[in-house]
Amino acid sequence: MQKGTIGVTTDNIFPIIKKFLYSDHEIFLREVVSNAVDATQKLKTLSSVGEFKGELGTLDVRVTIDKEAGTLTISDRGVGMTADEIDRYINQIAFSGAEEFVEKYKNDANAIIGHFGLGFYSTFMVSKKVEIRTLSFREGAKAVQWSCDGTPSFEMTEIEKADRGTDIILYIDDENKEFLESARVETLLRKYCRFLPVPIIFGKEQEWKDGKYVDTDTDKVINDLTPAWTRKPTDLTDDDYREFYREICPGADEPLFWIHLNVDYPFNLTGILYFPKIKSNLDLNRYKIQLYCNQVYVTDSVEGVVPDFLMLLQGVIDSPDIPLNVSRSYLQSDANVKKISTYITKKVADRLQEIFNNDRKQFEEKWNDIKLFIEYGMLSDEKFYERAAKFALLQDTDNKFFTFEEYKNMIAGEQTDKDGNLIYLYATDKTAQYSYIEAATARGYDVLLMDGQLDSHYIGMLEQKFEKCRFVRVDSDVIDNLIRKENNREVTLTAQEREAMTTVFKSQIPAIEKSEFMVMFEALGETSAPVMITQSEYMRRMKEMAAVQPGMSFYGELPDTFNLIVNTDHPLCKQVLADTDAACADAVAPILSQLDGVNAEIARLNNARKDKKEDEIPVADKEALRSAENEAADLRKKQEGVYSDYAQNNNLVKQLIDLALLSNNMLRGEALSRFVKRSFDML
Repeated sequence: MQKGTIGVTTDNIFPIIKKFLYSDHEIFLREVVSNAVDATQKLKTLSSVGEFKGELGTLDVRVTIDKEAGTLTISDRGVGMTADEIDRYINQIAFSGAEEFVEKYKNDANAIIGHFGLGFYSTFMVSKKVEIRTLSFREGAKAVQWSCDGTPSFEMTEIEKADRGTDIILYIDDENKEFLESARVETLLRKYCRFLPVPIIFGKEQEWKDGKYVDTDTDKVINDLTPAWTRKPTDLTDDDYREFYREICPGADEPLFWIHLNVDYPFNLTGILYFPKIKSNLDLNRYKIQLYCNQVYVTDSVEGVVPDFLMLLQGVIDSPDIPLNVSRSYLQSDANVKKISTYITKKVADRLQEIFNNDRKQFEEKWNDIKLFIEYGMLSDEKFYERAAKFALLQDTDNKFFTFEEYKNMIAGEQTDKDGNLIYLYATDKTAQYSYIEAATARGYDVLLMDGQLDSHYIGMLEQKFEKCRFVRVDSDVIDNLIRKENNREVTLTAQEREAMTTVFKSQIPAIEKSEFMVMFEALGETSAPVMITQSEYMRRMKEMAAVQPGMSFYGELPDTFNLIVNTDHPLCKQVLADTDAACADAVAPILSQLDGVNAEIARLNNARKDKKEDEIPVADKEALRSAENEAADLRKKQEGVYSDYAQNNNLVKQLIDLALLSNNMLRGEALSRFVKRSFDML
């Protein structure tokens, strides 16, 4: 028997391994099974180059539980180890046998997983004692047993072992008894080992017999040895790709389409990425891209490897060239990762362009499902924007699709304003903005539908990218102002008439929470609506962006500002003006007479102080000016009161306002109920 001390620089190495080396204790099973697969792959390689001339026989990795003994055993029929190799690869921590082997057989080696020589020691995270029973494939080799109880001391002795290969026997400690439960172990094997290239056997297949499940004689193989991404695209059918998607994303809807990644220079990368059909925000986080290293599951946190905008995709990426830390649990940033990210971006763009070129009809049918990915990519990645600008689509309210260039050419004739700007009209809700869309299309304009989650940001980006253009929401102004072809017709109201109509209409707008209205006047012609509501394009965009950008919360707190546009050309508005003048003239005349006198006095006092400094103005004159200004304010309030009292009983004004609100889906609750009752009364 040999006794000795493991070659480490400190007695504290095991507590460090147990607590800090690996981010999750369950990873021990992945590491040990991966080592067993490595040993099996090594034997295949040695056999293929003639260095092992014996029978390979059945090559698999078996995982067994003995609850009574409290052990979990991982067994393989791979290369095994001699006493010298145990001394070299086990007793000297961090000297990796896999590294040395890959270097020697780099042109012939099957996929070798280990890189650090530390995977075996992850077993001490869950074990109070670990045994290795191994017999090397080498001719004349003696079987060896090595054991260690989690201290730097070990024992190694010769034993009898009938078959080559290695058994790793873990005596599970009291804190980790969960790893003696079949269901828990099978879950971990399916998570980490489901696509390993060597059969992983755990228990027996079961069948229903006499009212219960019983074991059969057939071994239960946990893994798929040749998952879809390891095969050539030419060998796969569409059904194969869909079946693999169902395997990695159980319960998900059929994918829209997929991209098969396969590159061997300047790095190795394989994988399949799927565009999922996203129905809700829940779907965004349900399944993620899984990262594998030579078919061993590493993580589904692939930030850095996959560009941010493609994190919405699902599928698998496998690369031995992605640098990992010692536990394979966290990615490290380096030039290879950036190259891989750039490659994936290009590959996705190329695939989208290919689908667009080969089957535009299918591309258009799926546009609303994939535009979230594409818009996000164009917003966040300049290179992707350059590629996607050739196949990104704009959809109008008639459900027709156009490329950027096609749409620009189509609207250039009708939608260029007097200053040479190309105006892109758009709606965010076809139903709520129907009347505005109808008014625009009646003028021969086309209206885009921009109702996506990212469209408020997307519009801003397109305005920067497109030359001499503006995006204008179709309800942000009256139709003549959306695309100004000439200077507006002048509104022929006197100052007094403006004041009267402003008060009459503003006083009857029902209270709407967090909303403010400004009354404005436009000469829009007799056939345009008498009253309509618009919203400032700038303020609305600021509020939309504030909803998703914390730094702009100031705008989010502001009330919504709307314009109540009164069409002074419409007969009904002319009637309101005439009726107001007739009903209020007698009451307003003396107020206006007084106001004229007070305003004259204010003008005189202001003129007297024009060239004087503040301290040169007599106190009496200051008091007189303040008094006159207060009197003028009171008179204006009195005047407004006359118009408000009159408007209170003017059903035509109320009806015009409510109709404008109703067309914007803004008339609700009590105000809507009053409108309905008033409508019946007026009929």
